[in-house]
Amino acid sequence: MTAYARGEIQSAPYTMRIEARAYNSRHLDIALRLTHGFEPLEERIKGLISQTIARGRLDIRVQIRDDSDTGIQFTVNLPRAHAYHQALHTLKKELGVGDPVNLETVIAAGHIIQAEEMEKDVDAAWNHLLPCLEGVLSDLDEMRRVEGEQLARDFQGRLDTIERMVEQIEEQASALPKQYQKRLVDRVEQLTHGLVEIDPVRIAQEAALLADRSDISEEIVRAKSHIKQFRSLMKDGKSAGRPLNFLLQEFNREFNTMGSKSGKATMSHTIVTVKSELEKIREQIQNVE
Repeated sequence: MTAYARGEIQSAPYTMRIEARAYNSRHLDIALRLTHGFEPLEERIKGLISQTIARGRLDIRVQIRDDSDTGIQFTVNLPRAHAYHQALHTLKKELGVGDPVNLETVIAAGHIIQAEEMEKDVDAAWNHLLPCLEGVLSDLDEMRRVEGEQLARDFQGRLDTIERMVEQIEEQASALPKQYQKRLVDRVEQLTHGLVEIDPVRIAQEAALLADRSDISEEIVRAKSHIKQFRSLMKDGKSAGRPLNFLLQEFNREFNTMGSKSGKATMSHTIVTVKSELEKIREQIQNVE
């Protein structure tokens, strides 16, 4: 699910800034950008994220500024400074210039004074970073939770629709034996033009065979069970994206079987409508953690 959160903490000598964006994804994919020098913190940050978020693509930007006295130091390249000073002195002498060589001119040559990054105290930085990261992940999770509640309401509405349609299919299926029997009688009369006496027992037997081949009672029972499981998983409070996705596959399998067994147009139309609802749920279930 999509979400955005940011946070900043100033805790001497550190300033921590974190910005996080979450996007829809079937798997957990973390893209982390971290201030140079603090790379050893990457696994700790990703580990904490994976404890909070199970699915989604996350773009995390972590900026750490170290204002301590040991955070950065400067070194002087004395050989380069001496060499450049001597070169300038020689040049002035050759050109007959009497002005002395000043310090600013030597420094202007570049690479005389250089900043040297010291080894970072990653443990100390982590202790300052942790509360900021936890706050950002909490805000991110809250935004995802609100979106999840909206999805849950949408799923409940579609499940109610599917449940009503399953009941319709069940009613339509219960009337099939009589319909098969009438269809057989009409067919025999049409072929024989009423010259052959119809055996009611034989017609009933044939109708029963046709009804048995098209019996979808097991599929209906399983479909009802899947609806209950789907609702139970949504109420469970645990990560349910993958099991819900599996249930949708089972749903489709049951209704595909019903459609292949059914020879009634109204029932086929109902099944097509159910599969349309399932497809709408499937599109959204990819966003559920």
